[in-house]
Amino acid sequence: MLLEKIVGAGAEAGRSLQEVADLAKKVNEQGRSMGMALTSCTVPAAGKPTFDLADDEMEVGIGIHGEPGRKRLPLASAKEIAEMLVDPVVSDLPYGQGDSVICMVNGMGGTPLIELYLMYNEVGALLDKAGITIARSLVGNYITSLEMAGCSVTLLKADDDLVGLWDAPVNTAGLRWGV
Repeated sequence: MLLEKIVGAGAEAGRSLQEVADLAKKVNEQGRSMGMALTSCTVPAAGKPTFDLADDEMEVGIGIHGEPGRKRLPLASAKEIAEMLVDPVVSDLPYGQGDSVICMVNGMGGTPLIELYLMYNEVGALLDKAGITIARSLVGNYITSLEMAGCSVTLLKADDDLVGLWDAPVNTAGLRWGV
């Protein structure tokens, strides 16, 4: 979603097709995501949950289409979950002290907004400790997996150009600002 917003703003600003393609590649290379689930989702065609989790379990590394995670773990605190999501993302790129990011905490469809903001607070504390600045943020249910309870964290290493394109006016069903 971050790619679509930023690349769309670049196209709207009159950038050439090659410039827009290069921008898409840049966003893709500079962004990372990790998700977790407290419940499965029920894909309508299947009519049953994709996987089963006990009340004291969670899946880490889930897919946005309802796929189970990379590992199943005992339920943890928001702070511990934030670490499980942020640490692999930060170390994979890698992000470093002084970097600026666009941070998205996305709900998987069944997580209350207040819990997503709690997670955003924990993510922000981790990034602050690492010397990474949140230039812009987005918190809510944007890319869901039906009714799955859980969240994902997306970090996009952002320079002035990407932040400017992020800030550009948008008027869609999912995003609306600057109009």
